[in-house]
Amino acid sequence: MVSTQKDVNFIYSFGATAPLVTFLNYFNMRFCAILISLLFSSSIFAQLTMREQFEKINTVADAQKFIAANPNVKPEMMNITYGKDTAHVEQRLLKLNKGDIMQVGYTTYKVLEAKGTVNYRCSYVFLDGAELSNTQIDSMKNIIVKKAQTGTPFDQLSDQYTMDGNKTHGDTGWFFGEEMVPKELQDAVKAHKLGEIFFVDVADKNWHYIVKKTFDDQVQKDMVVLKANGR
Repeated sequence: MVSTQKDVNFIYSFGATAPLVTFLNYFNMRFCAILISLLFSSSIFAQLTMREQFEKINTVADAQKFIAANPNVKPEMMNITYGKDTAHVEQRLLKLNKGDIMQVGYTTYKVLEAKGTVNYRCSYVFLDGAELSNTQIDSMKNIIVKKAQTGTPFDQLSDQYTMDGNKTHGDTGWFFGEEMVPKELQDAVKAHKLGEIFFVDVADKNWHYIVKKTFDDQVQKDMVVLKANGR
Protein backbone atom coordinates (compact mmCIF):
# COMPACT_ATOMS: atom_id res chain seq x y z
CA MET A 1 0.00 0.00 0.00
CA VAL A 2 1.47 3.40 -1.05
CA SER A 3 1.59 6.14 1.59
CA THR A 4 0.47 9.62 0.59
CA GLN A 5 1.74 12.98 1.84
CA LYS A 6 -1.44 13.17 3.89
CA ASP A 7 -0.45 9.91 5.60
CA VAL A 8 3.05 11.24 6.36
CA ASN A 9 1.67 14.46 7.82
CA PHE A 10 -0.70 12.44 9.98
CA ILE A 11 2.20 10.34 11.35
CA TYR A 12 4.29 13.40 12.25
CA SER A 13 1.34 14.93 14.05
CA PHE A 14 1.76 12.28 16.75
CA GLY A 15 5.35 13.35 17.48
CA ALA A 16 8.30 11.09 18.03
CA THR A 17 6.85 9.63 21.19
CA ALA A 18 3.44 8.59 19.69
CA PRO A 19 2.66 5.00 20.52
CA LEU A 20 3.29 2.53 17.71
CA VAL A 21 -0.19 1.04 18.23
CA THR A 22 -1.83 4.34 17.22
CA PHE A 23 0.17 4.35 14.02
CA LEU A 24 -0.85 0.77 13.20
CA ASN A 25 -4.51 1.41 13.99
CA TYR A 26 -4.59 4.24 11.47
CA PHE A 27 -3.28 2.10 8.64
CA ASN A 28 -5.56 -0.81 9.63
CA MET A 29 -8.56 1.49 9.26
CA ARG A 30 -7.33 2.64 5.84
CA PHE A 31 -6.81 -0.97 4.74
CA CYS A 32 -10.31 -2.06 5.89
CA ALA A 33 -11.91 0.84 4.05
CA ILE A 34 -10.12 -0.12 0.83
CA LEU A 35 -11.02 -3.80 1.27
CA ILE A 36 -14.72 -3.03 1.79
CA SER A 37 -14.70 -0.86 -1.33
CA LEU A 38 -13.14 -3.66 -3.39
CA LEU A 39 -15.64 -6.24 -2.11
CA PHE A 40 -18.55 -3.95 -2.96
CA SER A 41 -17.21 -3.39 -6.47
CA SER A 42 -16.71 -7.14 -6.98
CA SER A 43 -20.29 -7.88 -5.97
CA ILE A 44 -21.53 -5.47 -8.65
CA PHE A 45 -19.40 -7.03 -11.40
CA ALA A 46 -20.32 -10.56 -10.24
CA GLN A 47 -24.08 -9.96 -10.62
CA LEU A 48 -25.67 -12.66 -12.81
CA THR A 49 -26.97 -11.75 -16.23
CA MET A 50 -30.63 -12.44 -16.97
CA ARG A 51 -29.67 -15.43 -19.12
CA GLU A 52 -27.59 -16.89 -16.27
CA GLN A 53 -30.49 -16.42 -13.87
CA PHE A 54 -32.91 -18.05 -16.32
CA GLU A 55 -30.57 -21.03 -16.70
CA LYS A 56 -31.18 -21.78 -13.02
CA ILE A 57 -34.99 -21.72 -13.43
CA ASN A 58 -36.38 -25.11 -14.50
CA THR A 59 -39.98 -25.31 -13.28
CA VAL A 60 -43.09 -23.17 -13.02
CA ALA A 61 -42.57 -23.09 -9.24
CA ASP A 62 -39.03 -21.73 -9.75
CA ALA A 63 -40.44 -19.08 -12.08
CA GLN A 64 -43.07 -18.01 -9.57
CA LYS A 65 -40.38 -17.48 -6.93
CA PHE A 66 -38.31 -15.46 -9.40
CA ILE A 67 -41.32 -13.29 -10.28
CA ALA A 68 -42.06 -12.57 -6.62
CA ALA A 69 -38.43 -11.69 -5.86
CA ASN A 70 -37.71 -9.53 -8.93
CA PRO A 71 -40.60 -7.17 -9.68
CA ASN A 72 -38.15 -4.55 -10.99
CA VAL A 73 -37.49 -6.56 -14.20
CA LYS A 74 -41.24 -6.88 -14.92
CA PRO A 75 -41.31 -10.69 -15.07
CA GLU A 76 -44.38 -12.58 -16.23
CA MET A 77 -45.45 -16.02 -17.38
CA MET A 78 -46.99 -16.40 -20.83
CA ASN A 79 -49.28 -19.17 -22.11
CA ILE A 80 -48.87 -19.64 -25.86
CA THR A 81 -50.96 -21.83 -28.18
CA TYR A 82 -50.11 -22.69 -31.77
CA GLY A 83 -52.60 -21.16 -34.20
CA LYS A 84 -54.02 -18.82 -31.58
CA ASP A 85 -51.04 -16.59 -30.86
CA THR A 86 -49.77 -14.99 -34.05
CA ALA A 87 -47.34 -12.27 -32.88
CA HIS A 88 -43.86 -12.56 -34.41
CA VAL A 89 -42.12 -13.24 -31.08
CA GLU A 90 -44.67 -15.89 -30.12
CA GLN A 91 -44.27 -17.62 -33.47
CA ARG A 92 -40.51 -17.78 -32.84
CA LEU A 93 -41.08 -19.18 -29.35
CA LEU A 94 -43.33 -21.95 -30.70
CA LYS A 95 -40.36 -23.30 -32.66
CA LEU A 96 -38.36 -23.82 -29.46
CA ASN A 97 -38.24 -26.78 -27.09
CA LYS A 98 -38.59 -27.07 -23.33
CA GLY A 99 -35.62 -25.45 -21.59
CA ASP A 100 -34.63 -23.23 -24.52
CA ILE A 101 -33.79 -19.56 -23.87
CA MET A 102 -34.36 -16.80 -26.41
CA GLN A 103 -33.38 -13.13 -26.22
CA VAL A 104 -35.03 -10.43 -28.31
CA GLY A 105 -33.75 -6.90 -27.81
CA TYR A 106 -33.59 -6.29 -24.05
CA THR A 107 -36.06 -9.09 -23.20
CA THR A 108 -35.24 -12.67 -22.22
CA TYR A 109 -37.60 -15.65 -22.58
CA LYS A 110 -37.37 -19.25 -21.32
CA VAL A 111 -39.64 -22.15 -22.29
CA LEU A 112 -40.69 -23.85 -19.06
CA GLU A 113 -43.20 -26.29 -20.54
CA ALA A 114 -43.87 -27.42 -24.11
CA LYS A 115 -46.48 -30.00 -25.02
CA GLY A 116 -47.45 -30.74 -28.56
CA THR A 117 -48.25 -33.23 -31.29
CA VAL A 118 -48.47 -33.18 -35.06
CA ASN A 119 -51.29 -35.18 -36.65
CA TYR A 120 -51.28 -36.38 -40.25
CA ARG A 121 -53.89 -37.50 -42.75
CA CYS A 122 -53.77 -39.18 -46.12
CA SER A 123 -55.50 -41.64 -48.44
CA TYR A 124 -53.94 -44.89 -49.60
CA VAL A 125 -54.19 -48.03 -51.68
CA PHE A 126 -52.78 -51.13 -50.00
CA LEU A 127 -51.12 -53.90 -52.01
CA ASP A 128 -50.27 -57.19 -50.29
CA GLY A 129 -46.88 -58.60 -51.24
CA ALA A 130 -47.90 -61.98 -49.86
CA GLU A 131 -50.37 -62.34 -52.74
CA LEU A 132 -48.73 -60.36 -55.53
CA SER A 133 -45.29 -60.66 -57.10
CA ASN A 134 -42.94 -57.70 -57.21
CA THR A 135 -43.62 -57.35 -60.94
CA GLN A 136 -47.38 -57.26 -60.35
CA ILE A 137 -46.97 -54.70 -57.54
CA ASP A 138 -44.83 -52.41 -59.72
CA SER A 139 -47.37 -52.68 -62.53
CA MET A 140 -50.27 -51.86 -60.19
CA LYS A 141 -48.41 -48.85 -58.78
CA ASN A 142 -47.87 -47.42 -62.25
CA ILE A 143 -51.51 -47.97 -63.27
CA ILE A 144 -52.89 -46.33 -60.10
CA VAL A 145 -50.57 -43.31 -60.30
CA LYS A 146 -51.38 -42.70 -63.97
CA LYS A 147 -55.13 -42.85 -63.27
CA ALA A 148 -54.73 -40.44 -60.34
CA GLN A 149 -52.71 -38.02 -62.49
CA THR A 150 -55.36 -38.05 -65.21
CA GLY A 151 -58.15 -37.11 -62.82
CA THR A 152 -59.57 -40.27 -61.27
CA PRO A 153 -60.48 -39.47 -57.63
CA PHE A 154 -58.17 -41.22 -55.22
CA ASP A 155 -61.02 -42.57 -53.10
CA GLN A 156 -62.35 -44.39 -56.18
CA LEU A 157 -58.91 -45.85 -56.83
CA SER A 158 -58.73 -47.08 -53.25
CA ASP A 159 -62.16 -48.70 -53.51
CA GLN A 160 -61.10 -50.42 -56.73
CA TYR A 161 -57.58 -51.61 -55.90
CA THR A 162 -56.92 -51.73 -52.16
CA MET A 163 -56.42 -55.21 -50.70
CA ASP A 164 -57.09 -54.52 -47.00
CA GLY A 165 -60.88 -54.26 -47.24
CA ASN A 166 -61.07 -50.82 -45.60
CA LYS A 167 -64.49 -49.11 -45.58
CA THR A 168 -63.18 -45.53 -45.51
CA HIS A 169 -62.35 -45.18 -49.23
CA GLY A 170 -58.69 -45.24 -48.21
CA ASP A 171 -58.91 -42.28 -45.82
CA THR A 172 -56.74 -42.84 -42.74
CA GLY A 173 -58.38 -40.11 -40.66
CA TRP A 174 -56.07 -38.08 -38.42
CA PHE A 175 -53.24 -40.18 -37.01
CA PHE A 176 -50.13 -39.85 -34.91
CA GLY A 177 -47.86 -42.62 -33.69
CA GLU A 178 -46.82 -46.08 -34.76
CA GLU A 179 -49.71 -47.70 -32.92
CA MET A 180 -52.05 -46.17 -35.53
CA VAL A 181 -50.13 -46.69 -38.78
CA PRO A 182 -46.74 -48.22 -39.71
CA LYS A 183 -43.79 -45.95 -38.90
CA GLU A 184 -42.68 -45.99 -42.53
CA LEU A 185 -46.06 -44.59 -43.58
CA GLN A 186 -46.07 -41.83 -40.98
CA ASP A 187 -42.49 -40.79 -41.79
CA ALA A 188 -43.30 -40.62 -45.51
CA VAL A 189 -46.47 -38.57 -45.00
CA LYS A 190 -44.53 -36.19 -42.74
CA ALA A 191 -41.89 -35.71 -45.44
CA HIS A 192 -44.32 -34.93 -48.28
CA LYS A 193 -46.49 -31.96 -49.17
CA LEU A 194 -50.23 -31.69 -49.59
CA GLY A 195 -51.43 -33.34 -52.82
CA GLU A 196 -48.29 -35.37 -53.50
CA ILE A 197 -48.59 -39.06 -54.44
CA PHE A 198 -45.80 -41.42 -53.37
CA PHE A 199 -44.96 -45.04 -52.55
CA VAL A 200 -44.33 -46.56 -49.12
CA ASP A 201 -42.94 -50.07 -48.64
CA VAL A 202 -42.88 -51.88 -45.30
CA ALA A 203 -40.22 -54.42 -46.20
CA ASP A 204 -40.38 -56.70 -43.15
CA LYS A 205 -44.13 -57.27 -43.64
CA ASN A 206 -44.13 -57.17 -47.43
CA TRP A 207 -46.75 -54.39 -47.41
CA HIS A 208 -46.92 -51.79 -50.15
CA TYR A 209 -48.82 -48.50 -50.24
CA ILE A 210 -49.66 -45.92 -52.87
CA VAL A 211 -50.32 -42.79 -50.81
CA LYS A 212 -51.74 -39.32 -51.42
CA LYS A 213 -51.33 -36.63 -48.78
CA THR A 214 -54.82 -35.14 -48.52
CA PHE A 215 -54.48 -32.64 -45.62
CA ASP A 216 -51.87 -30.25 -44.28
CA ASP A 217 -50.30 -31.34 -41.00
CA GLN A 218 -52.41 -30.52 -37.93
CA VAL A 219 -50.10 -28.97 -35.34
CA GLN A 220 -51.11 -28.82 -31.68
CA LYS A 221 -48.68 -27.12 -29.31
CA ASP A 222 -49.00 -25.33 -25.97
CA MET A 223 -46.24 -23.56 -24.05
CA VAL A 224 -45.58 -21.87 -20.74
CA VAL A 225 -42.86 -19.21 -21.09
CA LEU A 226 -41.13 -17.01 -18.53
CA LYS A 227 -40.41 -13.46 -19.72
CA ALA A 228 -38.40 -10.64 -18.09
CA ASN A 229 -36.57 -7.46 -19.01
CA GLY A 230 -32.79 -7.73 -19.18
CA ARG A 231 -30.09 -9.76 -20.87
